[in-house]
Amino acid sequence: MATAKKSSKGKGGSDKKDEAPRSAESKPSSKARVDDAALQTLVPGFSDNVRLGGEGSALFVKAAGVAVISLGIAGAMGASVGDDFRRFSHSYLVAFAVGLAVSAGFLYWVTLQHLVNSHWSVVLRRIAEVFAANAPVLFVLSLPIVLPVLGGQGLIYDWADHAKVEADHLLHHKAPYLNPTFFAIRIVFYFGFWTLLSRYYLKGSLRLDETGGAEIIPSMRRVAGPAMILFALTLTFAAVDFLMSVDAHWFSTIFGVYFFASCVICVHAVLTLSLIWLQGKGRLAKSVTVEHYHDVGKMLFAFTVFWAYVGFSQFMLIWYANVPEETAWFKERFAHGWGDVSWALLFGHFVFPFFGLLSRHIKRNKKTLAFFAVWMLAMVYLDMYWLVMPNVNETPDFHLMDAFNVLGILSALVAGAAQRAKGINLLPTKDPRLARSLAFENI
Repeated sequence: MATAKKSSKGKGGSDKKDEAPRSAESKPSSKARVDDAALQTLVPGFSDNVRLGGEGSALFVKAAGVAVISLGIAGAMGASVGDDFRRFSHSYLVAFAVGLAVSAGFLYWVTLQHLVNSHWSVVLRRIAEVFAANAPVLFVLSLPIVLPVLGGQGLIYDWADHAKVEADHLLHHKAPYLNPTFFAIRIVFYFGFWTLLSRYYLKGSLRLDETGGAEIIPSMRRVAGPAMILFALTLTFAAVDFLMSVDAHWFSTIFGVYFFASCVICVHAVLTLSLIWLQGKGRLAKSVTVEHYHDVGKMLFAFTVFWAYVGFSQFMLIWYANVPEETAWFKERFAHGWGDVSWALLFGHFVFPFFGLLSRHIKRNKKTLAFFAVWMLAMVYLDMYWLVMPNVNETPDFHLMDAFNVLGILSALVAGAAQRAKGINLLPTKDPRLARSLAFENI
């Protein structure tokens, strides 16, 4: 159980014997001192460096450069394979799915904090808001997947090829939903809604910084309920469209929830790494305490278990029903080397992190928590690879192109977040719940 309250242990409410060492705070700029004044007005005697400044510009340039170079190299490698970009397209879809999990996960997290009127997470919320606002970036990154579909090329999806649809009765039966035009319309709707929702929350949060008007908070909370329902629907259908329809003969009624579990794992892993990087640069050094890391670690642990529960439920129900259209999908993932990947997912995605994150001391130590954050991101990538690649490779065939694709996609998301973060406060300095968040404690 966790509560937020004042503590004699310090403004951050952390226990010094459990707290990981903090990096030295860099000298604040004049703009940072102005923001310190805003903080001290709300929380007397408290100050922190809450502006990214030049570090944001440098991060944007580096991340954008890495994204362009990595995706360029991956595309060149895809052209050299000589299969009309079929192998590259599947590899790109795997990387895109990881990026989608990160971006959608942050949007879910921001909406949830407003829905439950969360206090503990206020100091973390701005980081999540700038990552959630990456929906337009992700839409641009989806074009190498969407445009070939509109062109009738079945590089990834057989249902995009008119000739294959006419020759396959099941694909013909699903054509009213799985067709290029309706697919493109749905993609535009998904990203349009995610863009509007993320911008609404980011702009509302920034407006709160300017005016300090507490009336903004109830309005954002009222939107959160309906928005969460629509988000759940759009994410489920996006998972079906991008991933499940790669094998249009297979279906699972729980697939959207399965992908959602990866989204929540990604948001807490990336949030952990972002906070550690920021504190290493002297930002939020006092605001984010070991107590906040502990709670983020608890959520990372919880959704590792949730992923295993949903994955087992999906497998068990399909195995028990023994319907050929469903069991064939799992059969090919237990043959020709893919069985090894399946076992690696079981132990790497669940067993190892379950016992690794079980201890509170692991979750309260930056280094060990960072290790598991990176580990879980790698496992999410392996999971997406396991979902997509058996449709193009009879055996597992990891290629350097795969690494460049995922590096490029994730770097693009970092660049987008850095571009938005460099000119704004890294936490909502006039949120009336900030004081309770700064004094948050786990008990």
